[in-house]
Amino acid sequence: MLFGEKYGDEVRVLDIGSSREFCGGTHVARTGDIGLIKIVSESASAAGVRRIEAFAGEAARRYLDAQDKRVHAAASVLRVTPVDVVHRIETLLDERKKLERELAEAKKQLALGGGAAKGDEGISELGGVKLMARVIKGINPKDMKGLVDDGKAKLGSGVVALVGLNEEGRAGLIVGVTQDLTKRFNAVDLVRIGSEVLGGKGGGGRPDMAQAGGPDASKAEAALQAIKDAVAA
Repeated sequence: MLFGEKYGDEVRVLDIGSSREFCGGTHVARTGDIGLIKIVSESASAAGVRRIEAFAGEAARRYLDAQDKRVHAAASVLRVTPVDVVHRIETLLDERKKLERELAEAKKQLALGGGAAKGDEGISELGGVKLMARVIKGINPKDMKGLVDDGKAKLGSGVVALVGLNEEGRAGLIVGVTQDLTKRFNAVDLVRIGSEVLGGKGGGGRPDMAQAGGPDASKAEAALQAIKDAVAA
């Protein structure tokens, strides 16, 4: 019995090889009457029970004809034969991934001042401590930590504070402190100072790396200035 299904007092059951099936569709005298059949979906409907949906007969022929037309249309757009469509798509996807990696790397370099004029990299020195403070756009939030690590490596010794802006007007703040300075500066304390300016609350992480956010991206420069003041103090 399948609970939730509606059947009459008698249910037609078919044995097909080792499989026993309810016949819930159009009744035929024999499977050969069905003709061509094309399964278009398969899913689990209960433990040990799977549901399949298919086109049969003339409907199956129409479905396969439509699929054939789609393949030929795709081949025409890709300028290959239908048999090479999958290979061409795989090649294009590989090329796209390569370009995305190159673009992400270029954005990282720009975010850290690569290609900028000397003295325009957002690096200053406050009380003998180097500080890189920059507002960046168009960087995936997942890449922010990597940017801070790159910034720390570039400074050798110092503090890195980056504010990333998104299209929704929110800001993400991340602060990194090189290991030799963690006894003087705590990244968690610094990130909380910046987050408060951005309208956020709190922030967390480790003494050498912390992050937070805030709803007011317009205060990005002010947040960085607050961190600069804290470092200078």
